[in-house]
Order: sequence, then structure tokens, then C-alpha cells
Amino acid sequence: MDETDVIVIGGGTGGYSTALRAAALGLEVVLAERDLIGGTCLHRGCIPSKAMLHAAELVDGIAEARERWGVKASLDAVDWPALTATRDDIVDRNHRGVAGALSRAGVRVVPGSAALTGPRSVRVTPAAAAQGAPVEWTARRGIVVATGSRPRTLPGLTPDGRHIVTSDDALFAPGLPVSVLVLGGGAIGVEYASLHRSMGARVTLVEAADRLLPLEDADVSRQLTRGLKRRGIEVLTGARLEAAVPYENGVRATVLTPRGTAQTLDVERLLMAVGRTPVTDGLDLAAAGLTTDERGFLAPADWSRLQTSVPGIHVVGDLLPPPSLGLAHASFAEGLLVAETLAGRTPRPVDYDAVPRVTYSSPQTASVGLSEAAARSRAGDDAVVVNTMPLTAVAKGMVHGQGGMVKVVAERTAASGAAEPSSATAAPGPTPTPAGRVLGVHLVGPHVSEMIAESQLIVGWDAEPADVAQHIHPHPTLSEAVGETYLTLAGRGLHQH
Repeated sequence: MDETDVIVIGGGTGGYSTALRAAALGLEVVLAERDLIGGTCLHRGCIPSKAMLHAAELVDGIAEARERWGVKASLDAVDWPALTATRDDIVDRNHRGVAGALSRAGVRVVPGSAALTGPRSVRVTPAAAAQGAPVEWTARRGIVVATGSRPRTLPGLTPDGRHIVTSDDALFAPGLPVSVLVLGGGAIGVEYASLHRSMGARVTLVEAADRLLPLEDADVSRQLTRGLKRRGIEVLTGARLEAAVPYENGVRATVLTPRGTAQTLDVERLLMAVGRTPVTDGLDLAAAGLTTDERGFLAPADWSRLQTSVPGIHVVGDLLPPPSLGLAHASFAEGLLVAETLAGRTPRPVDYDAVPRVTYSSPQTASVGLSEAAARSRAGDDAVVVNTMPLTAVAKGMVHGQGGMVKVVAERTAASGAAEPSSATAAPGPTPTPAGRVLGVHLVGPHVSEMIAESQLIVGWDAEPADVAQHIHPHPTLSEAVGETYLTLAGRGLHQH
């Protein structure tokens, strides 16, 4: 039995960030990973999907150039092997970068499947028998469980990698389908619907809830739905899959609409994006005295340190239940928190309200903080003030021509006005006196994923509109719509009436 300071189980974003930070703080770290360092995000999710969405944006740009700007361009074809080769090169370079960083930091990476054998011990079985016998390690400081998640599937639907696929293997299915049925209107489903539409597929997007992105602000859902429909995507909300029968060239699916009518769709590909489920198989949590909750999550007993009910065993990433968000950048923060805790420091707990949420579709959405409904639920209707501004109200928004909005939710001060716009379609009016602390910011439109960082700081630092309004946003940019929104909430409205 070998000893080390910290054992990390799982080399995804949460696991490898824990390992890197712990090593930087002088701890000896062993990282066990049974697949590839980087996990789902790097190899099957965030990075390859955003690479493909960038290619999709280029395809859309050709159509916009021709149809809107008089640039007589045309798309001859999409060279699928060349496109995927570029995607794979980006993934490979990132993979080598992470592996190199771990090596330079002195982290010992052990390929194989890890199982707990006690509250401070782990057995790692090599991936192949030829690599040797299992090795057991004990941790002087603690164990970090970061085994991630896998796509949830629906009963009766067996992924085949070609006609029925999950979000993990959709990018690697052969060729471009002519038609796609996407099940699930969360961020992943919306992104894949957007991607396939850009590539020329006929797309139907089905969501069981009454709106897309049901966890986001209702105005975000409305703006996004409008934008997707404008692009020719059929959006069915409040709908569910009744049946799906594979055949030689595709899938025949029956969808029950909110009106109770059955709609039959013949599609080349059915893509399941109905959420993800935690991965704990093979961990033998019981050997350390741990159990998962009814949903399969490994909940911490102490959220401030992400420590489980067993002292010295911590959890990060997709194994965490809400309020954790199952987002890679949240996993990085969780990894830093746990590593610093194991090193004897007292880091600030993760503020999940201040973690940005982005959907990389066309149009994009980006949010941080509370939705209008959540803010009113927490504070009361009379304690909240809202201002919404369309992106097309500024010149750069007109240049892009994709619509969109900026919506800011803030606390109402004693004299900050009796009425305010509460939706993207309402006519905004100036607030007589400054609003209070900013509770949430919601953006829809082109490139808003690159605009949300400012709002993250505003929400995270409990800033007020008057704090933001004194800073000058560049003109002409999309970001000046954000600045104008704060000017109005600060009682200094300029162009917004």
C-alpha cells in the first residue's frame, strides 16, 4: 500500500483542477482516471461541440453575407472529414496541454478504475491486465471524488451511434443527417438543434416543459424560441415522445403535442439530450461509509468545503446535486476550493448564484444570478425592479440584425419607482431614483457568451446600477446596451425612454 497526500478519482475538469491546485500548494497528488484526462468536457462535450458550433457560425455567415449584405457568396459543400479533423486537432492539443500541465506539476496520473476501500484508501485497477496488478493507496490529507456524469437515456431507446444518439456521441456519428429530432430543450439540446440547422438539416426540437431553457428567465426562453423559429427550427414545448421505431434509414417518432394530438416524424437521426446522470458505478462508496441520494448524487454534508459525511472525502463536479450547476467552469472553482481546503487554507465557498450560464446556440444566451421570477419569489414582488433593452436599440445590434436583449433584475430601493418594464416586449421607462443591488443579468443575442463576464463581477460583488453607470462602455458595441440598461436603472437614462 502506497501513501500520498491527496487521491483524486476522475480526471475531468473538477478532478484535474483539484490535482493541479493541490500540487501547486505543495501536496503530493495521485490522480486516477479510467478513460481520458479532460473528461467529457474536453473529449465529448464543451470543447468539440463549441468547435463545431464555430464552424456552424461560419456557415451561417455565408448565408447572411449573401442574403443581407449583397456579398454574392455561396456554400459549395461541407467537407465533413476536414471539419472533424480540425475539431479533433483542437481537442488533441488541449488534451496534450492538460496532460503536460499535470506532469509539470508533479501529479502522478494512474490509468485505471478506482474504488474506495475505506475512508482514506483507494484501490486502482489498471485498465488492462498487462499493465500490472491493482495498487492500493492511502491518503494522508483526503480523497476527492470527481467521476462526472453520463447522458441520461429514455426507456426503450437504445443508442446505436448512427440513427439514435446521445449528446456524448452525436458529434461523432457518421456524416451530416438530413433531418434530426432533438429531445430536450435544455442548453445541450438547444445547441445541437442550432448546430444541425446551420449545417442544413431539418430540425425539430421537443421539450417536455412549457418552454425552452426552463431553468432560465422566462424572457430568455421567449427570445431564444423566437430566434430559433426564425431560423426554421420547429419548436414543440409541452410535448413528449410517445414512441420511436428505428428502421434502416432512420427513426419514425410519434410526439404528443400539448393539444393531445399525435405528430409523426420520420427523421434520419434522433438525438437524446434529456439530461445527465452521475457516474458512481464501481466506486464502492459503501466501503467508505457513503451513499448517494435518490437521484444518484453524492451530496456534501458541508457545502462550504464540499466535504461528504465522511471527514476527508470531498466531492466536485457533476456528482454534486443542485445548487451546483454541472458546468465545467463551476467544476474548476470547486476543484480550487477543495484543493485549498486540503492544504489547510480557508477558501471562500463557491457562490453558485454568481456562476454564469451560457447556451452557445444561435442566438446565444448568457445569464448570471437570479431570474425575475426567482428574485420576486425570494424578495417579494414589490422588492424587485426590472429593466429590459433590446439589442437592436443600439447601432451594433442593428448591424448584427439578430435581435436579442439585455435584462437586468435589481433590488428596489425605497423610492426607485412604482412601475417598471418586466419583459422584453414592454416599453422601458426611466427609473426616477437608482435601483439597489443587481440580482440577475440575462442576455440573448450574438456573442453574448463573451459579454457575460462583466455581469458576473457585478452580481458577484453585489454592485448597484449606479456603480456600473459611472463606467463608460465603448461605442458602437453590443456591450453599450448593457451600459444603457444600467444608466436607466441608475436614474440617468440617456437613449432609453
